[in-house]
Amino acid sequence: MSDPTSLSKDLIEKSLSKNAKKYRINVYDLISSTNTVLRELAEQGAEENTVLIASEQTNGRGRMGRNFFSPSETGVYISVLLHPDLPAEKTVFITTAAAVAICKAIEKTTDKTPKIKWVNDIFIDGKKACGILTEAVFENGKIKYAVLGIGINVFEPEGGFPEEIKDIAGAVSENAQRGLREKITAEFLNELALTDPEKTSEEYKKRSFVIGKKITVINAGISYDAVAEDIDENCCLMIKKEDGEKIALSSGEISIRL
Repeated sequence: MSDPTSLSKDLIEKSLSKNAKKYRINVYDLISSTNTVLRELAEQGAEENTVLIASEQTNGRGRMGRNFFSPSETGVYISVLLHPDLPAEKTVFITTAAAVAICKAIEKTTDKTPKIKWVNDIFIDGKKACGILTEAVFENGKIKYAVLGIGINVFEPEGGFPEEIKDIAGAVSENAQRGLREKITAEFLNELALTDPEKTSEEYKKRSFVIGKKITVINAGISYDAVAEDIDENCCLMIKKEDGEKIALSSGEISIRL
């Protein structure tokens, strides 16, 4: 077993299911960004199912160009190269499949009950413990390849989270546990290997905590208030604006109004 301060490639690979043995695992102590490096490798002809896993990122990235806090020894940062047979408009299914997979992985390895904030955030005990970033390249209206990135706060960093995110950031576990990062990583890949992206909507909806909530929507630089009413079979968020107009959101960002 590895100790909490190191990532063991051997332990991850030993915990992979038969279906997940297809993943080509590469583990780093330090990397700029698993997504950035894997995109570069994809352009150079890297094989599908290449996986980069890091213990620390110096330039971790989230949605909307934001930085993703990626300290050493407490989190795990994973990027997977995929060649899904999906049209461009269904790219969201890659993100929703990953959300379901990481929820199941956390449920299997801990006593926590993760919940999904549409579209790409995983919350535990009311705080964000995981973020997902899918970056796709398109060709002739279909996905040529996609880099699925996921960052997981497995333990709280020593001294806590930075001031600017301490009120919203959380972790899977309050305390470091030997081998937990490897177990969660392996179970995530095990679940991802079994997941049909186009058949995740029910599992995704079941774990959502936004349905019925008052929200603020931010989309294309415009923000407005609404109520989240449902998640449909395409994992679109069904909302009702204050003027009564109903919209199916396939992209954008939301915040929950207290």
